[in-house]
Amino acid sequence: MKRITLLGATGSIGLRTLELVSSFPEEFAVAGLAARGSNVELIADLCRKYSPRAVALLDPAAVDRLAATLPAPRPELLAGPAGLVAVARDADADIVVSALVGAAGLLPTMAAIRAGRAVALANKETLVMAGSLMTAAARARGVTLLPVDSEHSAVFQCLQGHNRGDVHRILLTASGGPFRETPAARLAHVTVEDALRHPTWKMGAKITIDSATLMNKGLEIIEARWLFDVASDRVQVVVHPQSIVHSMVEYIDGSVIAQLGVADMGVPILYALTYPERRPAPAARLDLARVGRLTFFEPDADKFPCLRLARVALERGGAAPVVLNAANEVAVAAFLDRRIGFTAIAELIEGALDGSRAGDPASIEACVAVDVETRRAVARAIETRGGGRPS
Repeated sequence: MKRITLLGATGSIGLRTLELVSSFPEEFAVAGLAARGSNVELIADLCRKYSPRAVALLDPAAVDRLAATLPAPRPELLAGPAGLVAVARDADADIVVSALVGAAGLLPTMAAIRAGRAVALANKETLVMAGSLMTAAARARGVTLLPVDSEHSAVFQCLQGHNRGDVHRILLTASGGPFRETPAARLAHVTVEDALRHPTWKMGAKITIDSATLMNKGLEIIEARWLFDVASDRVQVVVHPQSIVHSMVEYIDGSVIAQLGVADMGVPILYALTYPERRPAPAARLDLARVGRLTFFEPDADKFPCLRLARVALERGGAAPVVLNAANEVAVAAFLDRRIGFTAIAELIEGALDGSRAGDPASIEACVAVDVETRRAVARAIETRGGGRPS
C-alpha cells in the first residue's frame, strides 16, 4: 500500500489523482491533503471518502469552516503556509503529489524533499522559481522527482534505458492553445471566455490562460532545463495541435523517440505513482487510424511573446525566473478579473523583468522575498494602467 500526500487536492490534477486512488484501492491510500480552501464542502467530502490523517488549508478561515463541517473524529487540521509545509513534511507518506498551482507550492514541495519523500511534481513553478535549489536538495536527500506534466512525463519515459549523454535535444509539444489560428491583431480584444476555451485539455483557469499565452510552454522549458539537467538551447518547442505526441527526445544519432497517448492526465499521474512499474490505466486507448494526420509546426514567438520572455529569464538566470513567474501569476489573475487585456499579460511580465534588480537567490526564503516584491511591483503597475479592482 503506497501512502500519498496530495498538495492541491481540489484542483484538476488533485481530483484526477484521487480518482486513481479510488480505482486502485488496494494500492493507494491518502495520508494527507492540502488545498487553498476555496471549496470547503468539497474538501469535507474528500475527507469523508479518503480518511486522511491530516488536512492543511492555506486559508485559516476555511480551516474553521471545515472543523465545523466535519464531526469528530476528524483529521488533524492545519492552517496557512506553515500548515502546508507541515503536512508535506510530517504526514506519513511514501510519495507527495505536488499539484498546488503557482508559488504556493514552493515551500511545501521543498519540505517534502528535505523530509526524503519521493515527489510527483505537477507544480512546474517550483522548478521555475528554485530549480537549482530544488534539484540540489533532491540529490542530497536521494529523492526522485517524478514529473506529472504530460510533456515532462513523456520526456521522462523517452529517457528510460538510455544514456543521458546521448541526448541531442528535447522537443516539447504544445497544442497552441485557443488562439493558435487567431490573427495577432485580434489578441488585444479577446475575452476571458475566449481564453478559457482550450481546444484539447480541461484544466484550471490559471494554467488554461498560460496555455493561451504559451507561457505554459515557456515555464516548461525552464522546468525541463532543471528536471533533465540539459542546456536551455537543447530544449525546443513544436506546436502539435492534435496533442497525441506528448513530447520527444532526439538522440545524437538522429533517432527521435516519442511518447504518444490520448489526452488524459490520468496516464502520467498513474505512471508517477507506480514508477518504475506500470498499471492498466482506466483511460481511453489511442487509435492512430482514427486520429489520421499528426501535424507539427514552429510556434510564433512574435505573436506569443511570453515564450520569448521565458527564455530571456532562463538565460539571465539568478532571480529572473522568479520574477517571470510572479509577474505572470499576478498578470493572469488580473486578466481573469477583467482588470487588464490579454496582451497586457506579456507587457507586464516584460516590464517586471526589465525593472528587476534582484540578485541570485541563495535560499528558498530569498526566492520567496523576490516573489513577494515582484507581486507588489506588478500590482502597482496594473493600478498605474487603470486596472483597479473590478466594480
